[in-house]
Amino acid sequence: MYRAPVDEIAFTLKHVAGLKSALEAGLLGDLSEDLADAILAEAGRFATEEIAPLYKVGDQRGAVLKEAEVTTPPGWKELYHRWIEGGWNALSGPEEFGGQGLPHMLAVAALEMWNSGAMAFAIGPTLTMGAVEALDKHASDDLKATYLEKLVSGEWMGTMNLTEPQAGSDLAALKARAERAEDGTYRIFGQKIFITYGEQDFTDNIVHLVLARLPDAPAGTRGISLFLVPKFLVNSDGTLGTRNDVFCASMEHKLGIHGSPTCTMIYGDGFSKDLPSGAVGWLIGEENKGLACMFTMMNNARLAVGMQGVAIAEAAYQRALGYANERRQGKAAGFEGEGMAPIVHHPDVQRNLLTMKSLTASARAIAYSCAHALDMAHASDGAEKLHWQERASLLTPVAKAFSTDIGVDVASIGVQVHGGMGYIEETGAASLLRDARIAPIYEGTNGIQSIDLVLRKLPQSDGEQVAAYIEELRGIANEVGRSNLPGFGRSAARLETAIEALKSATDYLINAQNEGRGEDALAGATPYLRLFGLVAGGSYLAKAALADSDASRVALCRFFAENLIGEAVTLNECIVGGAESLAAAATSLVA
Repeated sequence: MYRAPVDEIAFTLKHVAGLKSALEAGLLGDLSEDLADAILAEAGRFATEEIAPLYKVGDQRGAVLKEAEVTTPPGWKELYHRWIEGGWNALSGPEEFGGQGLPHMLAVAALEMWNSGAMAFAIGPTLTMGAVEALDKHASDDLKATYLEKLVSGEWMGTMNLTEPQAGSDLAALKARAERAEDGTYRIFGQKIFITYGEQDFTDNIVHLVLARLPDAPAGTRGISLFLVPKFLVNSDGTLGTRNDVFCASMEHKLGIHGSPTCTMIYGDGFSKDLPSGAVGWLIGEENKGLACMFTMMNNARLAVGMQGVAIAEAAYQRALGYANERRQGKAAGFEGEGMAPIVHHPDVQRNLLTMKSLTASARAIAYSCAHALDMAHASDGAEKLHWQERASLLTPVAKAFSTDIGVDVASIGVQVHGGMGYIEETGAASLLRDARIAPIYEGTNGIQSIDLVLRKLPQSDGEQVAAYIEELRGIANEVGRSNLPGFGRSAARLETAIEALKSATDYLINAQNEGRGEDALAGATPYLRLFGLVAGGSYLAKAALADSDASRVALCRFFAENLIGEAVTLNECIVGGAESLAAAATSLVA
């Protein structure tokens, strides 16, 4: 059973990501360290005692669709209401509409614990929080007054409607259409697929944020608008009125996250007999500028999905560690007891477990550091604000993609540690791997994240942002070298070599773009993101070890540096010299 690692999470937030220094500088309002600790402790309790016990029924029973209505797994509706009664949905919401306005760092830490408890449950509220941010930044005052308070509290849930059968990652291909109505509203028509919690029984209203195209809109992504389309129209007094012309036509049968209803939504098909044809919607922001509004929600969701990767990795590590200490097989040199040794004493199992542990810790530190940058951007002005905005932009694709790749890798290793018992459903190791596999795909595939990192984020401030970040990592490696702690072994040298590989790859990719060799840059994008994540994660493990010189942290840093980060050199070679061979071999793939 999962137990929230509250102490480890608090340590990473304070001493690696920067929460402690931000608190000491008074940059986080009235938040104190004691209050932060209390929030983390209670979030951990809720995840451990309330969410995690319902994970299995969610996986085995799943959500059920009947006559356009979804029933969530037994106990989940009640769990959700305990969730909102505890104020968790309002954790980082705007105070003007009943939110607590707490920092992103605390919000993502809580998200990690809730997703470890049951990823299929936590993804629903996550999207509501994203909808809150999009509406708060872009909606009219009237829309905010009508919807935000109940979305912030969790009384209503929000969804994100982008994907269509012919338009996955390429939003320029969207066909959903919007028509202007005489009363200033719009009528929405079309189909959206893969809509998480598009229909559910948690709340009595659902607020859909829908991308659609007006008849006179420009072609491509420049002609997309964003609309708010509620399941039920809202009366002037805030009560629910007529059922809107939107419904769930089908629900996907998925590899994992079975408790989360993934819906095909139909807009404007005459489902509501009380309305003229077309789902009633309200424009968010300006016509034909909806993609910028939706990206507010998507960027929020990308960091949240990165936390899903960390969360699954943590749950898989805990499960594998517990099994390895119980399962007995063979003899082991380090075991002095009678009979067969617990498999945790075997070097290969130890290597697997330490790989799981160190990768999880490294991904956690990257994601929390991204959240810290968002908080600092919010608390700053002028040039400093720009710096932190660019830092958050730089780290967001890494936090999303590296962490979710790690989630799959660690969950897969967890199955291996369980051996044959991992391949059957009884132990729960397989279900974590099934859940983990969606995270590198949705909210922008990890391939798209790597393209975003290379083409959009590296050129920020003419490359100065990423250069400064690399120098920060180099400073950590230098500090390890100066520490003279014998437990670090060759960590400093290995880190320095990996950082130099990152700098070499970064310079190459920036130069390739400046010289018009965009295809060469794209060829190296995915290995570059992996390289970036390994070097950043390894450096953060060193930063954690330096913070308190705890022997176990020093040993984990050394393990990562001497066993895992060596991949950085090979990745650099792939990035710098792999484009030509990729292009040559790819000719055989085209039909």
